[in-house]
Amino acid sequence: MGSPAAILQLVCADRPGLVSELSGWVAANGGNIRHADHHTDAGAGLFLSRIEWGLEGFGLPREAIAPATQALAARLGGEGQLHFSDLSTKVAIFVSRQDHCLVDLLWRTRAGELPMQVACVVSNHRDLEPVAAGFDVPFVHLPVQAANRAAAEQAQLALLAEHGIELVILAKYMQVLSGSFLERFPTVINIHHSFLPAFQGAQPYHRAWERGVKLIGATAHFVTEELDAGPIIEQVTMAVSHRDEVEDLIRLGRDTERLALARAVRLVLRRQVIVYRGRTAVFA
Repeated sequence: MGSPAAILQLVCADRPGLVSELSGWVAANGGNIRHADHHTDAGAGLFLSRIEWGLEGFGLPREAIAPATQALAARLGGEGQLHFSDLSTKVAIFVSRQDHCLVDLLWRTRAGELPMQVACVVSNHRDLEPVAAGFDVPFVHLPVQAANRAAAEQAQLALLAEHGIELVILAKYMQVLSGSFLERFPTVINIHHSFLPAFQGAQPYHRAWERGVKLIGATAHFVTEELDAGPIIEQVTMAVSHRDEVEDLIRLGRDTERLALARAVRLVLRRQVIVYRGRTAVFA
């Protein structure tokens, strides 16, 4: 991971001199910039920035950096979020019965690819409890049915609060989160089994095969109350041919799901994604 760094994400109205002001502020405090990425959305009149600098030799003590960057963002007329690279994000992974995305995320976390702490795996079924146990991750079974959906979501929210969860990952969790859940906990990533907006809903690979598609894919996105319509973080495609049957598409599709979700989670954990006006800017 290297020595710790501070990461500032900023969104403000666009105007000349913003890059100079940001880099000048870091330099004035003795900081060495490691990465600086900026984007101007001309249609929205917005300036978006991700700037990362090393903490070694920085002139402000760590506890003073957050208020200082908030003052900087206010002076620029925008909103800023500060993060530190050495703080591991606490996550909960929601699953149902399919294991491929869960296994991939847990393996990548154990291998050090994903800077996160998986506090718990939450499921409406018990099928994947042995998988969580194999990675020494607590497993919580919370059945969800139409009659108890509201109570189940309250239990889920209480669990997230108890563990101090910052991010929820839906790794093939075959349930729809309610608007009230998302209002209280909005930071949720989902993996969708198609290249959105194509083939939404049930049996996407069957419908793709019937249409004779030549590309299949998967989409990782933030969850909103509108089903499968949240801001897109990452998409992965794979070529297929007329020789592939439905079973082949499902197998290949699972590969795209694993890769798209892992990439999206890593981008979010590394603070390379800024959400604004219902869309994302992804600084790769």
